Amino acid sequence: MVDRSLHPAGLRRGVTIAVSLAAAFTLGLSGVSAASAATPAGSTSYPGAIPNWATAANDQGAADPAVTFEGELYLPLRHAAAAQALATVVSTPGVGYRAGLTAAQWISQFAPSKADSDALVNFLTSNGFTISAVPASREYVVFRGTADQFDATFGAGIHRFAHGGTSLLAPSKVPTLPASIAGKVSGLSLDQARLLTHPNSIKQGDLPDQAEPKALGRQAQAAPLVTTPCSSYYGQNTVTVPAAYGKTQYPTYLCGYTPAQMRAAYGIAGIPQTGTGQTIAIIDAYASPTIVSDVNTYSAALGEPGLTAATYQQIVPTPDQFVDKEACQEPSGWQGEQTLDVESAHGLAPGAKILYVGGFNCGGGLDVAMSKVLDGNLSNIVSNSYGDLGEDVPADVIAGETNLYLQAAGEGIGLYFSSGDNGDETPNGLPAQPDFPASSPWVTAVGGTSLGIDQHGKIAMETGWGDTLDKIVADPTSPTGLGYIAPLPGTIFGGGAGGGRSTVFAQPSYQRGVVPGSLAQGKRVSPDIAALADPYTGFLIGISPINDDDALTTDPFENETYGGTSLASPMTAAMIALVQQATHSRIGFANPTLYAVDRVLPASFRDVKPQNPPVALAYTGRVSGNSYLVTLDRDTSLATTVTYDDVTGIGEVSFALLTLVGQGRH
Repeated sequence: MVDRSLHPAGLRRGVTIAVSLAAAFTLGLSGVSAASAATPAGSTSYPGAIPNWATAANDQGAADPAVTFEGELYLPLRHAAAAQALATVVSTPGVGYRAGLTAAQWISQFAPSKADSDALVNFLTSNGFTISAVPASREYVVFRGTADQFDATFGAGIHRFAHGGTSLLAPSKVPTLPASIAGKVSGLSLDQARLLTHPNSIKQGDLPDQAEPKALGRQAQAAPLVTTPCSSYYGQNTVTVPAAYGKTQYPTYLCGYTPAQMRAAYGIAGIPQTGTGQTIAIIDAYASPTIVSDVNTYSAALGEPGLTAATYQQIVPTPDQFVDKEACQEPSGWQGEQTLDVESAHGLAPGAKILYVGGFNCGGGLDVAMSKVLDGNLSNIVSNSYGDLGEDVPADVIAGETNLYLQAAGEGIGLYFSSGDNGDETPNGLPAQPDFPASSPWVTAVGGTSLGIDQHGKIAMETGWGDTLDKIVADPTSPTGLGYIAPLPGTIFGGGAGGGRSTVFAQPSYQRGVVPGSLAQGKRVSPDIAALADPYTGFLIGISPINDDDALTTDPFENETYGGTSLASPMTAAMIALVQQATHSRIGFANPTLYAVDRVLPASFRDVKPQNPPVALAYTGRVSGNSYLVTLDRDTSLATTVTYDDVTGIGEVSFALLTLVGQGRH
C-alpha cells in the first residue's frame, strides 16, 4: 500500500479509498500485455515488444548485423495499483484533490529500486551495449547496440520491415530474457517505431506540389490564376474565385496572427496576469542554435517583451550528443517546432518562465527530457508538441510510457499533448486511429480549430481544423475561364486535427456522459479541448532556418507562418499558466475537472460547430504560384459537431473557461 506518512495534509483519507476510485476511473489498457510466464527453458518472453506491423508481409529480411540502434527496458513500478490510485485522487475533485506528491516522495514510494536498475545496467553493459540514460526515477534504461547484440541478448532476430513509408528495424521473433533478469523488466522496446515520432507543426504552404522542381532549378514563377494577397486580419482581403458553395467572393488566407491578436481573441488582452511565477516546460527533440536571438528579434519587431534570464532557460544535449538525426527528421525538422512553441507560449504569457528541454533524439531522448522535468520538480505545466504515427507502437512501449504519465498526474503535473496533424491517420495509409501519446487517458489532448480574428481582435469565424484544397485551373468552358481541378472540396488534404476512438485504451470515467456512446463505443476518444491550429489562419513566427544539420549553421532571420496542433498545445499551456497565477492554484492533470465543468456548466465552453455553408479561404503558393480554394472543417473521417466531437473535444479553450478549472469549479 501507499506510505501515507509521505502524503500532504488532506490526502491521507483520500488514499485509503484510492484503489477503489482508480477502478472506477477505468483507465485500463485493452490489449497491452506484460511479460508472460517463464518458458520451460527458464526464460521469459515479451510478446508485447512485437509491433503489429512486424509481419511476414512487411518483412524485408535480416538486418545488417553491425547496424546500431536504440533500445529501452521498462521497469515495473512498485505498488503500481496504488500509483494509479494516487494519480486518480490527485486529479479528481473530492478528497485529496490537487494534493500531489513531490518528485522525491513519488520516487521514494513508487519508483523501481536502484538495485534492480543497476542490475539491468550491468546486464546490458556485460552484453556489449552502451547506456544512453537512466532517469532519477529509474523507470527505464535507454541503451544502444548492434543488431547482432540485440539478437544474441534477446533472441529477437532483428529484421527490417516496411512501415510508415520507410524501413524500420524490429524483432522478427518474440524477445526473451533470462528469468533472473525478467523479474525486473516489465517491457521491452527493441524496434524503431518511435523514431517516427514527429513534430505536429505545419508550415503554411506545405503541400505536395509546393516544392520547387529540383530538375528545373530556379525558374520564374508562373503567374497565379488568382492573386490572393495574405490578410493581416480575417476578411481584410477578398478575391473572386470560381463559384463555390453558392458564391464567388472569398477571404484570403492569413499572413500570420501576432501575439497581440491571439491575446485579444482568447480573452487575455488587458488582464493583469502575464504568467509571472509560473514555469511552462516545453519538450521537443534537439535544439535550435538561434532560439534566443530569433525570439528577441521577432519580439522587438512586434513591440513585445523579449526573453531574459528570468523568462527562458534550456536543458539540451550538445550537438555531438544528437543521434538518429536522419530518422528523426534532422534538427532542422524540429527547429520550427521549438520556435513555434517558445514564441507562442511566450507571446501569450510573457511573464512566465519558459523551460525548454530537448531530447537527444525523437525516441528515448524524449522520455529522458520528460523525466528531467518530472524527477526534478521543474514545472507543473508541460507542453508536448509531438506524436507517434497513430497508436502503432508496441504494447510494451505504451505500458512503459503510461508509467511516466501516472508519475506526472501523481505529482500534480499537467501534460498537454498536441493531438496530431493528420486527422485519423488514414492519409498515412493506417486504419482510422488517433495518435499516441495524445490518446492516453492520462494526458490532455489538444485538438485544433480554424480561427478568423477580425480587425478589432474579435472572433469572426471559428470551426474545426481540417483543410482540403482544390486547385484553381483554366477552364475554357466556364464563363470566367476558371474552374477547379476536382469536384469541391478537392482532393488535397492539407492537414487536420488528430483524434478519434482509441484502438488501445478503454474509456476513462471522466468522459462518460460527455462523449457520445456511439462515438466512444467503450474506448477513450481524443482530443479533450482545442485551440488554433490551422496554418492558413496561422501564427507568425520568426526564425533563422538551419541550412546544415551537421554544422548547425543558419540562413538569415525570416518570418514564416505556422500552424498544427503544435500551436494549440503551447498556447493552451500558456493560458494554464495565466490561470494558475490568477487563481493561485496548481491545476495538474486537468481532464477530470474539464469534463466535470462541462457536465454542470456546458455553456462555459465555446462549442466549435460546423458551418453551413462551408467556410473557405483563397490561397496562392509562394513557390509554385498555384492558387487554391481551401475548404475548412474537412478532417478525414473526423467531424465537428454540436457539443463534444473528435476534432475539437469539449470545445475551444479560453481564459474565462480555464479560470473555472483553476478554481476547481465542478
